[in-house]
Amino acid sequence: MTLTIKTREIQYQAQDGTTLIGYFAAPESTQPLAGVIVAPEWWGRNEYTEQRARELAEHGYAAFAIDMYGDKKVTTDVPQASEWMTQTFQNPNTIVERAAAGLATLVAQPEVHASRLAAIGFCYGGKVVLDLARTGADLKAVVTFHAANVSPRTEGDAKNIKAEVLVLHGELDSMLSLDAIAAFKKEMNEAHVVHEVIVFEGAKHGFSNPLADERAKANNVDLGYDAKAEQKSLAVMYELLDEKFA
Repeated sequence: MTLTIKTREIQYQAQDGTTLIGYFAAPESTQPLAGVIVAPEWWGRNEYTEQRARELAEHGYAAFAIDMYGDKKVTTDVPQASEWMTQTFQNPNTIVERAAAGLATLVAQPEVHASRLAAIGFCYGGKVVLDLARTGADLKAVVTFHAANVSPRTEGDAKNIKAEVLVLHGELDSMLSLDAIAAFKKEMNEAHVVHEVIVFEGAKHGFSNPLADERAKANNVDLGYDAKAEQKSLAVMYELLDEKFA
């Protein structure tokens, strides 16, 4: 049964003073709910990110699609997306500070249980949630879909991860190699982090987004939607969330 949900935009501030505007979705409930932040692809906090937040709400979670660029800026243009994303790399703390501000804003909502938290991210957002987890954020689960980067922020920071980590990756993802995925698995094993990596055969970067083919053609980049990989990846994400928050 699909739950009745409510949504709202929430304005909040990053530590660097940037005004961020997130999108909150939650089912009607008299009890506090597990909360999930949703970190966007490099296009920004767009309709796709909001859709994923609404789906989480329909599954019984309070979800917050976070804004990483400020003023909920979005684009479908690769040079613009790259410019905005690169700006968040210039200060080594910008990504984690903005993600942490989003998590704190989620926790502050009356619908949310403050100790039952998770984070998911798509593409650039996969890096965002992994970076947040590597700071020791109080998360029970972290899930990445076709993450842009899975490398450490700082040497040895995997030891700080409290969450169970699920990495969902496309076999043909030209933006993150299978060697990088293998190195990530080795890093997680050495840090004794509970994790799972699933590689979807034949899937490209962006496999979860139905607009990936359109964006690939418009921008001449190697993206591809894969309906089977999308469905399977979402199913295993919900399995993990349900396991953690049942």
